[in-house]
Amino acid sequence: MKHMLLASVAALSFAVTGAAVNAADVTLNLSNEYSATSIHGVGDARFASLVAEKTGGSVEVVVHYGGALGYKSADHFDAVGEGALEIADTYGGALGGIDPLFLISSLPFFVTTVEEAELLYKVAEPEFKKVFEENDQILLYASPWPPSGIWATDAKNSTDALAGLKIRTYDKNGTTALNELGAAAVRLSWADVVPSISTGAIDAVLTSAEGGVSGSFWEHFTTFTEIYNYAIPLNFVHISKSTFDSLSAEQQAAVLEAAAETRDQNWAAIPDRLAATYGQLAENKVTVVTSDDDTYRTALQSAGEAALKDWLETTGARGQALIDAFNAAKAQ
Repeated sequence: MKHMLLASVAALSFAVTGAAVNAADVTLNLSNEYSATSIHGVGDARFASLVAEKTGGSVEVVVHYGGALGYKSADHFDAVGEGALEIADTYGGALGGIDPLFLISSLPFFVTTVEEAELLYKVAEPEFKKVFEENDQILLYASPWPPSGIWATDAKNSTDALAGLKIRTYDKNGTTALNELGAAAVRLSWADVVPSISTGAIDAVLTSAEGGVSGSFWEHFTTFTEIYNYAIPLNFVHISKSTFDSLSAEQQAAVLEAAAETRDQNWAAIPDRLAATYGQLAENKVTVVTSDDDTYRTALQSAGEAALKDWLETTGARGQALIDAFNAAKAQ
């Protein structure tokens, strides 16, 4: 939040008394729909700490977890663009309605390792930045979720197990792919997942093991089924351009430096987070099922291809250019 009057008074005091008054102290609110213990919640706390350190405390980032400010990921883009919110950490699937290019990271089975996911992000990052810039925002950084799987009361390691399954997906790609396999998939924001489980509206959830741990899913489900690293989707942290522009040049440089360090640390954290997550699954008696069925794998890949085809029809030449650029970079 910008305190213009306070800054003016402090500057005047400095001019009159010569005292070392910091005239640019500002508080920035960051909204995150996920919990403080989630990988992105931890990343946001790291970013806030780095900003405070690098600005000597003149910029404070206050992180609001669990949608505490009343915003879901789907609300963030407009809220930041309109200046109602300074910074947001937004799941990429929620940005698919703004521009379907954001759905590239969640294309089913398109990338199956963290290294491939990071390469894909680097290829697509200029396009992502352009969308934010066109809407009065600046992309600070993006970082991944661990690979997605299926939380349910029993194993979902066959096409028969998916038939008619009322399952939550996190974006259009997942809905397309799982419906292709005969499921009754519905897209839900994270804040709506646990209430939907509780009411019986859904019987399963497509998300990472990490996501389920942050939501204490063992209170509802007993099984997490790995599905060949279905996808490694991204969250994007973006700031209002007017807010960024109101900072001093030194503060801007510090914020960007903190963002770059947070990005790198978030990507590097995935292996350790996975190890810790699987330890928590064991502690809470969650059965981890590893799919090992060629027929199932083939069916999943076919469903992924259907989602890719649908995405390319939506994104056209822009989408194909990113796919081609990624394949070329991957081949090097």
